[in-house]
Amino acid sequence: MSEADAPAAAPGVDAGAVRDYLLGLQRRIVAGLEALDGQPFRTDTWQRAEGGGGISRVIEEGGVFERGAVLFSQVHGARLPASASAHRAELAGRAFEAMGVSLVLHPRNPYLPTVHMNVRFFVAPGSDGAAPVWWFGGGMDLTPYYPFEEDVVHFHGACRQALAPFDARYHPRFKKWCDEYFYLKHRAEARGVGGIFFDDLNEPGFERAFALVRSVGDAFPGAYAPIVERRRDHPYGERERDFQAYRRGRYVEFNLVYDRGTLFGLQSGGRAESILCSMPPLARWRYDWQPQQGSPEARLNEFLAPRDWV
Repeated sequence: MSEADAPAAAPGVDAGAVRDYLLGLQRRIVAGLEALDGQPFRTDTWQRAEGGGGISRVIEEGGVFERGAVLFSQVHGARLPASASAHRAELAGRAFEAMGVSLVLHPRNPYLPTVHMNVRFFVAPGSDGAAPVWWFGGGMDLTPYYPFEEDVVHFHGACRQALAPFDARYHPRFKKWCDEYFYLKHRAEARGVGGIFFDDLNEPGFERAFALVRSVGDAFPGAYAPIVERRRDHPYGERERDFQAYRRGRYVEFNLVYDRGTLFGLQSGGRAESILCSMPPLARWRYDWQPQQGSPEARLNEFLAPRDWV
């Protein structure tokens, strides 16, 4: 991935350090997941014609993960796509550089939750007297099918601990942001049990914001791996798999209708195969179906209403 044509970074911003961290994070996470699963991830390196590229690490039909993807991308271009400037009119038409690590894991066992995490960095250098703009974003969220309260509490506790050294106000703020972001308005329901989500983070400066993002990325293995260890051998049958496929349909709907990362990737000319490998390998849709009252499937609704888990 050549950086020769990337726009110059903003003063005080070390994009190279961010890139090095993200590549190392991808390697560490994949190594940990391979140890959990017992099978290796495949690696694809790709180039983007407009500038930049990425490294896609993917597993399918593994021992634990029916599909999983841990993706690094670093793209740049002469003009921002519409999804990036829709809420920031001052950025329209600017050159940009964006990089990040994003992962989605879809376990086969319905008693194991799907999980998503990403950390990302964006910079639009100044031109014609305009000030440069940069920010970090990221977070992680959990999407269970047959939830266990101790797992959800553990996950939210890891999120809070990752943010605690920076500002006690961050966790409630980013948790609320996550609850609001991962919400399917057309279904009037949450995608999962949330976690944390943040964007446009540039306070109180590059070094501190970068440290927070590192803390979030580094917290992911401890947030998720213990849940895998506890639930990976839980027995299940076709009923549980059928409900998992039904709820995975909601995951697909969110990613294709609302997710800013998916829209940015496709609009910026990213590699569609890598962007869409976050989708579950199997999903189902039913017409006007609801789980039977009092059933294990209906219990999920108790968890989808936002609450303070920790």
